[in-house]
Amino acid sequence: MSGDTAGPSPTMSLPQARGFNWSNLGVRVASAVVLIPAVLAAVWVEEPKWPFLMLIAVAVALLAIEWGAMTAPTAPRRVSTAVTVAALAAVFLAYLDHTTLAWAAMVLGAVAAALVARGVAERPMNAAFGVIYIAIPCVCLVWLREMPRGREWTVLLFAVAWAADIGAYAIGSLLKGPKLWPRFSPNKTWAGFVGGLAAAMGAGAGLSFLPRIDLTVGTAAMIGLVAGLATMAGDLWESMLKRRFGVKDSGDLIPGHGGLLDRVDGLMFAVVVMALARLITHWGWAH
Repeated sequence: MSGDTAGPSPTMSLPQARGFNWSNLGVRVASAVVLIPAVLAAVWVEEPKWPFLMLIAVAVALLAIEWGAMTAPTAPRRVSTAVTVAALAAVFLAYLDHTTLAWAAMVLGAVAAALVARGVAERPMNAAFGVIYIAIPCVCLVWLREMPRGREWTVLLFAVAWAADIGAYAIGSLLKGPKLWPRFSPNKTWAGFVGGLAAAMGAGAGLSFLPRIDLTVGTAAMIGLVAGLATMAGDLWESMLKRRFGVKDSGDLIPGHGGLLDRVDGLMFAVVVMALARLITHWGWAH
């Protein structure tokens, strides 16, 4: 981007867009077959609670490592460590039901990470944003899981986000057509966008029949639509960040998908929307 020097090098050329690659579909499916049951098991097991907390803690560490590598090329370990400590402090406070302290720790942690980055000649705002970017969805996820009927709502969250992602990929690959935002994400199409939203609504409506979730089909479908929109927004946001920092993928952790951030970018936005929807229904504003 002209005039933008926020990446590793002001003159670094942006990566070329990749075409849809059906040849790695088997790898993507295999990765999903391994990861999805593990995630759902950690979410659904009520006692002990530590598997769910450990899942989030590991995710925080991996996301922070990818963030440091992407945004702090001269000192990735120090920045990653600062982001990890700050985000984990907020997560553990939220887990202990100290929500207000969790938000305060997040802000203080962002300031601390910025000071660390400044001390190693990296951009302070990138480090601070990394804390906010990672900690907010993780705190929301902990809160959502600990709410009444939290397991069902968390499963709803994952189902909607995954459906939006899969629907957008499949429909966009099949129908192609006009691009959604070619400047930052040349592969995404309007057909995929609509397909992803339809899949998210279908997933929401389908999971309205889960015992104890206490949602009508229409309300669940509407929640699926809004969370699906958030999923798409998160995906586009990460595409913009990768273009800004001049990287193709956030990492190579997950075969067929890239880094963990590439896999959960939409989920990170969707969980915030789902937490707000849960709060609204908890207050009795929707049925």
